[in-house]
Amino acid sequence: MSFDLHGRTQRLELSDQNLRAFEAVVLESTPEGIVLSKSAFYPGGGGQPADHGVLLWQGVETRIVGVRKGDDLHLIPAEGDPVPPVGTVVEAAVADERRSALMRTHSGLHVLCGVVFRDYGSLVTGGNMEPFSARMDFNLPEVPPGFKEAVEDACNAEIAADRRIDVRVLPRSEAFAIPDIIRTATNLVPDDVEDVRVVDIVGLDTQADGGTHVASTKQIGRIKVAKIESKGRGFRRLRITISD
Repeated sequence: MSFDLHGRTQRLELSDQNLRAFEAVVLESTPEGIVLSKSAFYPGGGGQPADHGVLLWQGVETRIVGVRKGDDLHLIPAEGDPVPPVGTVVEAAVADERRSALMRTHSGLHVLCGVVFRDYGSLVTGGNMEPFSARMDFNLPEVPPGFKEAVEDACNAEIAADRRIDVRVLPRSEAFAIPDIIRTATNLVPDDVEDVRVVDIVGLDTQADGGTHVASTKQIGRIKVAKIESKGRGFRRLRITISD
């Protein structure tokens, strides 16, 4: 199967993270989920939530409040909204402010990951995000004096450096030949994945990742390390916020 297909749906956001509007044909339609021939709705994964948005068809609007993954991608309509019949051509729009905020936040987490790995050698054990706020967990046995301030300053220095963020799809063998391509304590790339999507903050962080990102670190804004929590022996949770 092609890398940019999920079931019957061509995933447009994998090749164009700035795409917000597109046309598609309805392949399946119930109040529980709508399958389109193509979609730019990020379905969620890697801690990044699914996109929201709308479908417009025959003068009707269907709000999309999530995405369910399975054999197909099912766009989840808001409760009570009408759903388009199979065969309908719909105009779809991804909620721009939410997606853009999540892109900035996700790229901010990669900066955080890169800084903590570079400066402290710690791998990621978990993470999650909402627009402009996120957490990332690390296997960090000790918190050195001044750690919070040092990490925040280093992250914002990398943002100010305006590092380019490149996205590539590589054969599995080529991707896994990149040193430290997996920045999580457990390899989350399934064994049957033949092509690996790689996100590269040039000069700072290169890792396998399926989410959406801004084009350069300067577009992230500013990172604040809001809180550091202990999550058991040797594990720390860093909570961050993103602002302009």
